[in-house]
Amino acid sequence: MSKSIYIATIEPNSGKSIAVLGLMSMLLGKTAKVGYFRPIIDDPKNGQPDNHIHTIIHHFDLDIEEEEAYAFTRSEVLAKQNKGAASEIIDTVIEHYKKLEERFDFVLVEGTDFSNEGSITEFDVNTLIAKNLGIPVVIVTNGHQKNVVELIGNLQLAYNTFKQKDVEVLSIFANKVNPDKLEEIKSSLKSNFPEQVEIVAIPEVKSLSNPTIKEIVNELDGEVLFGAEFLNNQTGSFGVGAMQLRNYLTKLRENSLVVTPGDRADIILGALQANLSTSYPKIAGIILTGGLLPEEPILKLIEGLSEVVPIISVDLGTFATTNKIGHIKPVIYLENKQKIAVSFAMFEKYVDVERMAQRLITFESESLTPRMFQYNLLKRAQTNKKHIVLPEGEDERILKATARLIHADVVDITLIGDPSKIKSKAAQLDIAIDFGKVSVVSPAHSPFYEEYVETFHTLRKHKNVNLDMAKDMMADVSYFGTMMVYKGHAHGMVSGAVHTTQHTIRPALQFIKTKPKVAVVSSVFFMCLEDRVSVFGDCAINPNPNAEQLAEIAISSAESAMSFGIDPKIAMLSYSSGSSGKGADVEKVREATAIVREKRPDLKIEGPIQYDAAVDMRVGQSKMPDSEVAGQASVLIFPDLNTGNNTYKAVQRETGALAIGPMLQGLNKPVNDLSRGCTVEDVYNTVIITAIQAQGMEH
Repeated sequence: MSKSIYIATIEPNSGKSIAVLGLMSMLLGKTAKVGYFRPIIDDPKNGQPDNHIHTIIHHFDLDIEEEEAYAFTRSEVLAKQNKGAASEIIDTVIEHYKKLEERFDFVLVEGTDFSNEGSITEFDVNTLIAKNLGIPVVIVTNGHQKNVVELIGNLQLAYNTFKQKDVEVLSIFANKVNPDKLEEIKSSLKSNFPEQVEIVAIPEVKSLSNPTIKEIVNELDGEVLFGAEFLNNQTGSFGVGAMQLRNYLTKLRENSLVVTPGDRADIILGALQANLSTSYPKIAGIILTGGLLPEEPILKLIEGLSEVVPIISVDLGTFATTNKIGHIKPVIYLENKQKIAVSFAMFEKYVDVERMAQRLITFESESLTPRMFQYNLLKRAQTNKKHIVLPEGEDERILKATARLIHADVVDITLIGDPSKIKSKAAQLDIAIDFGKVSVVSPAHSPFYEEYVETFHTLRKHKNVNLDMAKDMMADVSYFGTMMVYKGHAHGMVSGAVHTTQHTIRPALQFIKTKPKVAVVSSVFFMCLEDRVSVFGDCAINPNPNAEQLAEIAISSAESAMSFGIDPKIAMLSYSSGSSGKGADVEKVREATAIVREKRPDLKIEGPIQYDAAVDMRVGQSKMPDSEVAGQASVLIFPDLNTGNNTYKAVQRETGALAIGPMLQGLNKPVNDLSRGCTVEDVYNTVIITAIQAQGMEH
């Protein structure tokens, strides 16, 4: 049984990070605990941590210290080789690796970068490490400007070397290949390697091949004059501003880096104005060369601008600056979320993830970890994209979540609000939303407005709602969004970041209404704890449900758990366990438990039961030794809103658990309510579970 994979490359600048990021994300969705290990790293520069290790550990929040994630630096390896102590290198690498293997279900091992000379020796070292660790490899190569014959020749040499050392090659990644020859290269690779080797061909992506402003600043030792908050801007191209402004403006391209002497105020101000103009493309930043700074009145003018891209001063002359920029080898680092997102997207698009996972993972974990749960949610939502409406389109958190959702290609989105305000705010906040893929609707200007008014009037005229009242109601974003769902123009709605719960839910109760045989709308949170996912209900809607309502909440919550891949073991919580407690509150829970057993004898349920007895196996076995729920409850039903709301928040704050929800249950179509204190992550996750609810309601 393989518990690891070794990511190896055969040359510099292979784009190995796409494979590492993509595989790590995939593994965390399939395996309970994943570790990360780099046997050999580059020597630290200025005391900075290894960029690969730092990025992977912190982006994926891995339970591992950076010092544990490597065995040697390059200089340490070279010193041992010069002393004839090569065997010590392998022994130490194995020792470090085994410590991680004991702690994790799967370990992703990343080989060296070929960033120094001695590539032949370096390849041999990677082969030797993979062999001695006894793990299979994924070979990644750089296809930039290579023809098919050259590419295949290099890969066959590497493949044969690994096979001669009895190292199994599971997959080959041909990265940065010519997009026009993608299928040709993939077909040729498949015909030249055994069928069991998974072949992946990924086209060259310009945004991954160009440096960010931050990388340029570090390389040129530049001084940041303005726009420090936008240093992660991605450059698309660069050009020298030496001609007259009227001519230079025609040379600007999307995300251009403007390089000009520091005394060229005309180029500087012209480029900044072009960046704000809808007639010219956005620029990434401005590099001022020669150690020259604009005069004081010009600096003062720039300081007063509402939006300024990074402006950097360097001592080098213009020619030397452009030459040095052209030789920068960009990397993916933690703060560059754009490149990380693009890497994920490329991996998802060009890799058969399920087949790759099957090849890599030869065992199944019994537990559903938070990482697996979130990964599974994303994949489920992507299999059958749904259209979700977000009525609070002008809120910053909604806009940021929308950008993530669209980039992940997980749902279609409609934002409700003033289109000009929404687009302006996104631009001001530097939120990269592709508005070509997002619908933005102002209720009163929608072509469906009159139709929605008529429909609402028809549905509510028995409640004395006239046409004028209907018009006012349909101008409200919550009512308009809910009507979109009712009419089938959207599959679900998520709101509440700005509005109250009542404002969000009232329209749904008025005309979407509850499912047949459902008397009460309730809610659940998916509590992503360290080692499991639990369902908490009801923590958001019903203040003090009676026994019948509590039973219905339990049944609905169990069905929600099943629909999201969680085996429901229901704990009806109270202040006592079993038959020991007395009082109206505990009797209500006891009665609700009996109702559930009568209505749904197929469900595993225990109640009344205390929280510790429900989730702690030792306590559960002590208090209720014959229970098949005690100590292993996955669905926890609270007796009232006061208990439920406070408990979920206490668990969330004290344990660092991720609370996904609330997700409303019982409505004919999915409408979900956010907390006004919600984060971008909350919005992102709630939209995804809403989409999955919509999928389930189709059936």
